[in-house]
Amino acid sequence: MPLPKAELHLHIEGTLEPELAFELAARNGVRLPFADTEELREAYRFKDLQSFLNLYYELMAVLRTEQDFADLADAYLARAAAQGVRHAEIFFDPQAHIARGLSLGTVVEGLWRALGDSERNHGVSTRLIMCFLRDESADSALETLQAATPYLDRITGVGLDSAEVGHPPLKFRDVYRTAAALGLRRVAHAGEEGPPEYITEALDVLGVERVDHGLRCLEDPVLVERLVRERIPLTLCPLSNVRLRAVDTLADHPLPAMLDAGLLCTVNSDDPAYFGGYAGDNFRAVRETLGLSEDRLRELARNSFLASFLEDDEERRARYLAEVDAYEFGDAVS
Repeated sequence: MPLPKAELHLHIEGTLEPELAFELAARNGVRLPFADTEELREAYRFKDLQSFLNLYYELMAVLRTEQDFADLADAYLARAAAQGVRHAEIFFDPQAHIARGLSLGTVVEGLWRALGDSERNHGVSTRLIMCFLRDESADSALETLQAATPYLDRITGVGLDSAEVGHPPLKFRDVYRTAAALGLRRVAHAGEEGPPEYITEALDVLGVERVDHGLRCLEDPVLVERLVRERIPLTLCPLSNVRLRAVDTLADHPLPAMLDAGLLCTVNSDDPAYFGGYAGDNFRAVRETLGLSEDRLRELARNSFLASFLEDDEERRARYLAEVDAYEFGDAVS
């Protein structure tokens, strides 16, 4: 039985496995520039964030209908549940789909077909977080937020993703102010490629409640002290960090040092189809490679529920935390 956990940093487009990509391509008459699933899987060997993003956006072409998005989300939820995920807060990138001619409704309604039935079908509660592409304009982000107004009963929060360097959080100040006024929760990618100053800016300018990645915070002791004091969660993605060269090897990952510093860290999968592992795979990898103790693993699992946007259902959060506390470790954790 896997360790119960929440997943808080997961891009649904990044769960597109090669087999499903070819299935959807055939369904929609899309020709992929790969001979078969093995050739596509080989293309998942990236050099850096930009080479990953290029392929990531190229493969989105197979997602055309509500059913495509429902199938994508349902496949993720089944895998996540098998690895112990009890609650998932799922990112999606509306601008990338609108730019391809799809309506926002197609994306949200499609995802909701799977998310709405997730508890019954998979035992996983969900939240949906709409991300803005930081390499697009702030005006585009604001237009997307306005277009999402009819769907805010299904959207819990907003996030900020894609290429970080050269696109500081300040660029999206007005968008986040509008999101806050609408009652949306706020997160943002910061401190993965970008400097620790981006983390500070995300906190001060965007008012984020959770920092996605935040890996480079250790370069600024004052920032670390603040993150610890204010209990700002960090959604770390260890296998992603290795694949995108944020760290050279998993053995070099600063997760142990971050936990020792008192940071509220969580472990997530980011884009698992591309980065070689889902949430449980990331837990197993850090346990084996970094030698994390059972107490540390339990702390990470507890942190994931404490950092979740479950303020509207504290009874559920308490139930999940009780599951973590009651968990008995075996020889393997996933």
